[in-house]
Amino acid sequence: MANAENIVETTPVQQEEEYSSFRYAMGAILAFFGISSKTHRASKKRAKFVGDVFTYIVLLFGTFLMVYPFWWMVAASFADTTDGASATQVIRSIVWWPERSTFDSSFSGKAGGAFWNYYLFFTDGLTVVNGKFTFWRALLNNLLYSIVPVVVGVITSASAAFSFAKINWIGRNAVFYFLLAAIMVPGPSIMTAQYAMYKNLNWQTNGLVLIIPGMFGSIMTAFFIRQFLFGLPTSIIEAAKIDGAGYFRIFCGFILPLAMPAIMAQGLLSFMGCWNNYMGSYIMIPDTSSAVNLPHAIAKMDGYGGGGRYASINYAAVIAGSVICVIPVMILFACFQKLIIGSLMLTGSKE
Repeated sequence: MANAENIVETTPVQQEEEYSSFRYAMGAILAFFGISSKTHRASKKRAKFVGDVFTYIVLLFGTFLMVYPFWWMVAASFADTTDGASATQVIRSIVWWPERSTFDSSFSGKAGGAFWNYYLFFTDGLTVVNGKFTFWRALLNNLLYSIVPVVVGVITSASAAFSFAKINWIGRNAVFYFLLAAIMVPGPSIMTAQYAMYKNLNWQTNGLVLIIPGMFGSIMTAFFIRQFLFGLPTSIIEAAKIDGAGYFRIFCGFILPLAMPAIMAQGLLSFMGCWNNYMGSYIMIPDTSSAVNLPHAIAKMDGYGGGGRYASINYAAVIAGSVICVIPVMILFACFQKLIIGSLMLTGSKE
């Protein structure tokens, strides 16, 4: 009882007096930004508001980092670099818009007008190395390297995913984990062996090096489709078996239609990768071959220029070709972004 009588209760005013004026002021500032302290308690609404503002600032900054390079590329494609002596300086000085652009009056009478660099790219930008490939040939190669491996490869990956997800066979999980472990092998470590093998098969000069390997599918594509198939009821497969359907009929008649969202999403992602596969063509296909894809051909515009009026010095024409190469991928992603995002979200579901 004696100890209890010695306890002195302090009022809130007395507690405030225990803190220095500096600490009290800092507490008020922190409370304004939604952070509670011993001197001040911030409201939940203020804390949520400050958190939302900070989140949007970070997101806007990240958006700027993603969008600005593309904007710079579009602006550079309209730069006036016909004067080779100052072409590099014009390109390097671009921040938001080139100091000398094709929108100036000096280009009003030229073919293409403001789109002079795009005109050069389509007419003679890729007429290089004794005319071995042009823009249209490189574009045809790109379509061939992007459509055939993607269509066949995604179906192959989907069939493998069906086997790993819905068919019970001995060693299924061991084989799947072994294939996943193969992803951990760095690509450059086997690149020399791949180059030697494809060269011995003579697949480099005719472009088969960018077609045949992709037709065997991808373990990452199979992994995502497999996760999607886990969400499909196994009772459908069991009912089809009772009716006498084999696995091939089940896959074609039931699995493919039901898993089409995941298959389409993975197919679009694979198409984007194949369309922009510059390194694959640059390493595996010779520069002078007519089998180069579009990104590889655009990269070689500045190196050769053979016959083009400004192809060897007009860097803006090279950048204009890069913009044309990116546009199809952007259109596809803009049209099917909900399908891609929705499919990736559903791949984590299980039955």
